[in-house]
Amino acid sequence: GRRGYSSAGAAEFLHRSIVPTMHYQRSLPRLPVPKLEDTIMRYLNAQKPLLNDDQYRKTEELAHAFEKGIGRELHEQLVAQDNQNKHTSYITGPWFDMYLTAREPVVLNFNAFMSFNPDPKPEYNDQLTRATNMTVSAVRFMKTFRAGYLEPEVFHLNPEKSDTELFKKIIRFVPSSVSWFGAYMVNAYPLDMSQYFRLFNSTRLPKLKKDELYTDEKAKHLLVLRNGNFYVFDVIDRDGNMLKPSEIQAHLKYILSDNSPAPAFPLGYLSSENRDTWASLRKNLLDNGNEEALQKVDSAVFCLSLDDFPVKDFMHLSHTMLHGDGANRWYDKSFNLIITKDGTAGINFEHSWGDGVAVLRFQNEVFKDSTKSPAISPQSQPASVDSSKAVQKLDFKLNDALKAGITKAKQKFDSTVESLSVNMIQFQEGGKDLLKQKKVSPDAVAQLAFQMAFLRQYNQTVATYESCSTAAFKHGRTETIRPASVHTKKCSEAFVKELSKHSTEELHKLIVECSKYHGRLTKEAAMGQGFDRHLFGLRYLALSKGLALPDFYQDQAYALLNHNIISTSTLVSPAVQLGGFGPVVSDGFGVGYQVHDDWIGCNVSAYPTRNGKEFLQCIYKSLEDIFNVLKGKKIGS
Repeated sequence: GRRGYSSAGAAEFLHRSIVPTMHYQRSLPRLPVPKLEDTIMRYLNAQKPLLNDDQYRKTEELAHAFEKGIGRELHEQLVAQDNQNKHTSYITGPWFDMYLTAREPVVLNFNAFMSFNPDPKPEYNDQLTRATNMTVSAVRFMKTFRAGYLEPEVFHLNPEKSDTELFKKIIRFVPSSVSWFGAYMVNAYPLDMSQYFRLFNSTRLPKLKKDELYTDEKAKHLLVLRNGNFYVFDVIDRDGNMLKPSEIQAHLKYILSDNSPAPAFPLGYLSSENRDTWASLRKNLLDNGNEEALQKVDSAVFCLSLDDFPVKDFMHLSHTMLHGDGANRWYDKSFNLIITKDGTAGINFEHSWGDGVAVLRFQNEVFKDSTKSPAISPQSQPASVDSSKAVQKLDFKLNDALKAGITKAKQKFDSTVESLSVNMIQFQEGGKDLLKQKKVSPDAVAQLAFQMAFLRQYNQTVATYESCSTAAFKHGRTETIRPASVHTKKCSEAFVKELSKHSTEELHKLIVECSKYHGRLTKEAAMGQGFDRHLFGLRYLALSKGLALPDFYQDQAYALLNHNIISTSTLVSPAVQLGGFGPVVSDGFGVGYQVHDDWIGCNVSAYPTRNGKEFLQCIYKSLEDIFNVLKGKKIGS
């Protein structure tokens, strides 16, 4: 059998790839440092729609002075430094640093969520059944990855040629030092997998000034949260085999039927605090005799959060997965697998260690395995084991300062969450199929709709962020696509302000312009040719060398461009129902969206200074208008 079976007869692995998991890692191309003049040009292109003529002239002057002066010196130093660190990318250090030195709470500010589709077999959506099956699949994923059996992550531009058994049989004999070129020859792009090890046994530890990422691959236990109580039990035995699924089921059943009251001071709230506040409270916890219990939390394989309520609707789903009630989450774990009373499942992940690509692969594999090869069925009987011995409930010793700290954290958490709104729409009048047929980029159309909507609602064009993975490069993270351009501004103004002046053909032409430009920006970003990370790296270098911050970075326009009022991210996957995140600035929107074959889903978070519901109505209207124009219909204002 391709899947390794333990003595218990349960599959220990998801699959056994004939190409080793990390086969391509050594030969991945390095993330390029763009040319400085390209970066300055791209930066000015992104600034143009946001500034009036006077502001733009000033910003242009500063940019060119930077390019000729201090910017050039910094750039040359960055390139030299990059050439001395060929094992990594120029953004890796600064990016980890940016995340880990941030002092805001991770929940709502950095953590994102993706919720799973329900199991296609309704009776498998029972909480205990699904929790058992997903836990087993997650452990299988971990074991498969660590054994080197997980299929390498590859982006296939021509799957008929490269995603074949023949190709795999050949490429596995090509040495790791050149294997990437072999894949590249058949139009396949292996992706960086350096983040994957941090999925498991990992946590972000709060420290004063700068947090730390901690991983302990020797730990064999799972952390389970229910009703604000913390439980641990081993899911791996001392030979490294997975516990029998029926035993995992028994232990989870035991936890689900434990009627201990919720703790008066739930520890989970501490992980939602400001990082410095949390760091000193954590020190207090350690000094107060909780070292062993905290060690169990930090080193656990992952955190499984079992909620005692069913999900009412998509809005409730988003709130549950994005933040929940604060007591039944540990936001510092690399991820929380959340399963509600009705078997709705999702993942909330901490963002410093990795990006959506690694989490999405994990979700896809766990969904596929738990639905296609479930370890137990709803009829399965749990093993007759003594769970009261195997499951340990963690007990935390709290002094008055810690109790006060938890109470304060809860108050802060509750009031922040109270002020957050999440809304969504499903646009059913078309999607990817129709847009491709009309030869426009589906992503460009979604982004154009956001620009049009904001103009309609607030009569302005603002800094907009779309994340793009640079995982095609060694230790790549993300690059920013800047969807607000002179093209989207012109097109949006035509639709929103001067509809009567334009024929349907003219409007159609404007959409095509936007689509072409957005396609170019996307390609550039994916190839590491954006401007945001480069400028970030130069700024980081200046500060790390103790230099005065160059004038270029003190420009108000620079601050404005990096105050991303519309922050967007997209993904489409058979495993994921919806994804989302909080606004990245207090007066912003967090926009998670998906362009499916025949519909478009969009989910918006906002604080009280912005009206997310109205923004979505404007997005809907914009999509309607764009689709009508593409279909050659006249639109009424």
